[in-house]
Amino acid sequence: MKKLGLFLLATAALALLFSGSALAQGDLSYYFVTYYSNNVSGAPDATVRIINDGDTGGNLYAAFFVFDDSQEMQACGVCTITPDGLLSEDVKTQLANNTLTGKVPSRGVIKVFAFDFVLFAPVPAAGLHGWATHIERATPTSGVYATTEAPLADSNLSEGEGTALFNLCNYLLELGSGREPSPVPRKTATSSLGGRYD
Repeated sequence: MKKLGLFLLATAALALLFSGSALAQGDLSYYFVTYYSNNVSGAPDATVRIINDGDTGGNLYAAFFVFDDSQEMQACGVCTITPDGLLSEDVKTQLANNTLTGKVPSRGVIKVFAFDFVLFAPVPAAGLHGWATHIERATPTSGVYATTEAPLADSNLSEGEGTALFNLCNYLLELGSGREPSPVPRKTATSSLGGRYD
């Protein structure tokens, strides 16, 4: 009887593992959030890494929205990621170094929206997955830092928030027009080594 119970438990676990809902978890995500902290001189640089799993067979796009700890958007940008491509963005030197105000935030939130173009319009698209390193002080008063890495958190994107993100980004573009370099970087990550700026 004990063997039959173990067999049924194992069968149920395998059925759950290979059911469509178990395999699809996370695959339909297109909006992610993470945080950054200790974005100061003397501390290591945090990195956000995004991959295109290649499932769509085409390029996907990652829109980055960088906020400070006062919930104000400081920078935004769009990067192209080719199938099986890896995009690595340093928080200190690439995502938060060229804010509209010129002030580099020491901590805040990074939001990533994955999309593709259909008939020249951006539409949410699954297929991007990401991780971020986090810089933490070893003790509150020391100059020693520890680095950890975690997956970007899947999040829910309401229509209102999606519209607000892109409107704020366009506002940053308008305010930053004429500045060099622009507060909105454009980069293409390819599946070969390295990347290139458009």
